[in-house]
Amino acid sequence: MTSAGLRKFVVLRVVILAALLLLTPSTSPAQAAGLFGYQETPYSGLKPFPKWRKVLNTYKDDPGDCVTGKYNRCAYQKWVALIDEWQQLSKEEQLAQVNRHMNLFRYILDPVNWGVKDYWEIPKEFFARFGDCEDYAIVKYFTLRALGWPAEDMKIVVLQDVNLGVAHAILVVNFKGKKLVLDNQIGQVVDSSRIRHYKPIYSVNENGWWRHKPKIANN
Repeated sequence: MTSAGLRKFVVLRVVILAALLLLTPSTSPAQAAGLFGYQETPYSGLKPFPKWRKVLNTYKDDPGDCVTGKYNRCAYQKWVALIDEWQQLSKEEQLAQVNRHMNLFRYILDPVNWGVKDYWEIPKEFFARFGDCEDYAIVKYFTLRALGWPAEDMKIVVLQDVNLGVAHAILVVNFKGKKLVLDNQIGQVVDSSRIRHYKPIYSVNENGWWRHKPKIANN
């Protein structure tokens, strides 16, 4: 092949490659790996979430003394001791233990527990008075943070449970390329890909928040 012919061949390959790229739908990383098949749009700042901001500002508050005979009050001290114990476990075992232990606590609705429609608890309040779905997610989040898990690998996800027709909240942890669900309604830690009845609305962590919307199918 002559040098002129070689140049024409290279130019032709470039043109064909460019045409193929134009025909290939562009998919962002967030769209490709969206939770429960939903597109994720990230936002910085936590201004829209005063309850979560209050949790972040107060979660280290002193729980007070452990009162003999009141396990739910003393459970905070037990929690601190368990964190030390769980430090020796593998990452997989930490996830399983955290999910299993927190799910042992009694579920109680916010209107009954706090006299308001929606209240987000810090860990000491959860151990003193139990809680509902987002409170399980919050205490699991801070337990894993205390165990050294980075905030960027975790999200508290508020969603719609299609089967029950109610709002719900879970903790989702990114681990080894999977989005693992820690849920007070599920005894085991499960891959999010196995769950079909959750529609995520928004999620938060210490660094920001995400809006979840159904993906738009390419025509």
